[in-house]
Amino acid sequence: MRKLSMEELQRDSVEDFKNKQKNPLVLVLDNVRSLHNVGSTFRTADAFAVEKIYLCGITGTPPNKEIHKTALGATESVEWVHVESTLEAVTALKAEGYSVWAVEQAQDSTMLTNFSPAKDGKYAFVFGNEVFGVEEEVIAAADGVLEIPQFGTKHSLNISVTVGVVVWDVLSKLLIKQA
Repeated sequence: MRKLSMEELQRDSVEDFKNKQKNPLVLVLDNVRSLHNVGSTFRTADAFAVEKIYLCGITGTPPNKEIHKTALGATESVEWVHVESTLEAVTALKAEGYSVWAVEQAQDSTMLTNFSPAKDGKYAFVFGNEVFGVEEEVIAAADGVLEIPQFGTKHSLNISVTVGVVVWDVLSKLLIKQA
């Protein structure tokens, strides 16, 4: 066994990526303050061919050297938009037919392990501020709340880890349903 070379990986060019069909997932960052978390979200969105990222409120936007440091160029491939209000973004996404889920620890949340996405559904996932989480009004407007089961002493995961866990879990469930 050996590592594959960059040529063997046969990655899309930025232009090819922009033109290919994306997975029916949208990521919404609700007042995320860490530019490294924003950059990591772009990189994850690129890796899993996510449709778009909504950068809301105080969430930083490209071009920015701190975002670029962790995005490694994914700000050039992944579609994004800045929206002043997360609630405004959620309302617009729901009007476009997306099922919107806040990712948060909340009363009556659905554990990610129990979440079963419809194979023909379109999903938007809201990830909150590193200290305060997803805004209460956004949770109230969402179609549901997803929670990642945790078994240790800490009460939360870093947002960039949370994005990766949720996107991979949902996408893997959608891919299994399509097979």
